[in-house]
Amino acid sequence: MKASASDQRSILDIQKFDFQSAALRNKAANLPELAEIYSLTIRQNNARDLRIAAETELSDVKRELTRAEGDVEQIVTRIERDEKRLSSGTGTPKELEQTQHELVTLGARRAELEEVELEIMMRVDAIKERIADLSGQENQLALEIADLNIRKENALAAIHTELEGIEADRKSTTQSVSADFLALYEKIREANNGIGAAALAGNQCKGCNLTLNTIELQRIAGLAEDEVVRCEECRCILVRER
Repeated sequence: MKASASDQRSILDIQKFDFQSAALRNKAANLPELAEIYSLTIRQNNARDLRIAAETELSDVKRELTRAEGDVEQIVTRIERDEKRLSSGTGTPKELEQTQHELVTLGARRAELEEVELEIMMRVDAIKERIADLSGQENQLALEIADLNIRKENALAAIHTELEGIEADRKSTTQSVSADFLALYEKIREANNGIGAAALAGNQCKGCNLTLNTIELQRIAGLAEDEVVRCEECRCILVRER
């Protein structure tokens, strides 16, 4: 294939634009904010899951507390009933003595149940504190994620603007290059990890950094200026220095 010296110089410019675009897209895909958002989102989700589990636990413990309060209330009711009986003096001495013994037993049972009730109340308070702490973590992480998202969007907007400028320059440059030559470049670039053209600097291909041997260099030197040269190693278009 033949291509004018101008087209060959332009194809190097197009390659430069393509490298710049690829670098910017890679930058966009690997913004540090993305990794931070991912990490913080995992932490936020973990805090949320723990909070939900704690809220479920709190609901269960509150039901346990309600049962404990009911047990204490029943004992208190029986104690009040027996105290009234003793105060009224109703019943035989033996019955009153039995009532007195029952009050002692009920008092001990009440103390036990109230201790259980207190322990459950302490568990409720501890779970509430845990829920408040986890909610605080969620809210703080949400603020950090929101800030990171703003920074990410700003960075992406700047990259997008830069990409638009490069694309405009590339489009302008391609308009002056022959369609066949441009198509060859695109085909090579697609099959060669984004490298379709490179400069021949001295005796080296800047696409793969292969050093060309003397015989190949002499062959290239004898070709017409508009003859398209390909690298033997990477097969990209070699643009000779003028």
